Amino acid sequence: MDYEDIVATIDGPVLTLTINRASSGNKLRAQTCLELTDALQRLRLDPALRAAVLTGAGDKFFCIGGEHEPLKGLDQSQVLPIIDLYQAIDTTMKPVVAAVNGFAVGGGNVLHTVCDLTIAGENAVFRQVGPMVGSFDAGYGTWYLEDTIGRKRAKEMWYLNRKYDAAQALAMGLVNEVVPKDDLLEAAHEVAAEIASRSPMAIAGLKAAFSGRHNGVAGQARLAHDQLLTLYLGTEEAHETGAAFAERRAPDPSRFWS
Repeated sequence: MDYEDIVATIDGPVLTLTINRASSGNKLRAQTCLELTDALQRLRLDPALRAAVLTGAGDKFFCIGGEHEPLKGLDQSQVLPIIDLYQAIDTTMKPVVAAVNGFAVGGGNVLHTVCDLTIAGENAVFRQVGPMVGSFDAGYGTWYLEDTIGRKRAKEMWYLNRKYDAAQALAMGLVNEVVPKDDLLEAAHEVAAEIASRSPMAIAGLKAAFSGRHNGVAGQARLAHDQLLTLYLGTEEAHETGAAFAERRAPDPSRFWS
């Protein structure tokens, strides 16, 4: 996987994606979003890969949000494709573990929240700054944050724009674990590898269930098409009905339910 804004590496069943824009606070520009989305699609399609770790380059920034180009109009070409990235993380039926190695601010806080699990280094800092800088996230950044830390805390983060260190984030349920910063990637890899040792179909079904209520028909389709239909197509019932149609005969019901 050869990219400009990210680095993708593979270690056994685990894909590690590193936002490689440390000099810009690992901000997400259009190119970054497109590359991460492409890499997550490759994760979905590669049966040898079971889980992913998402982190930022350097030891100061995980991601401090989106890098918006000056608006020249209101057409869709001006829209940062960050929602496509959030949706890719949420609907890819393989778990994504965030390894927060520094500041996770704005879109960076949303990014790790959308991931399945978050491992934070002791130096991690979490913050939402939208109302301070003339921006907001009225989608994944609010609904999923409320799911994660509760309604009052989520509103606190958005309305008051305070900073939360790793220990505070752990106490409020924003992260799953805090480790020394030098051990962060190893700890995140261990978690991802542990998940990768579990039943991939069971993990996929659980992820679809967790995300389904927010994803409407798309969430149901992920479960029904990507999993249930695939299983059904391997049954004798599916083979018999398909063969009967091709042969212009009635299907044999004795071959159903098997």
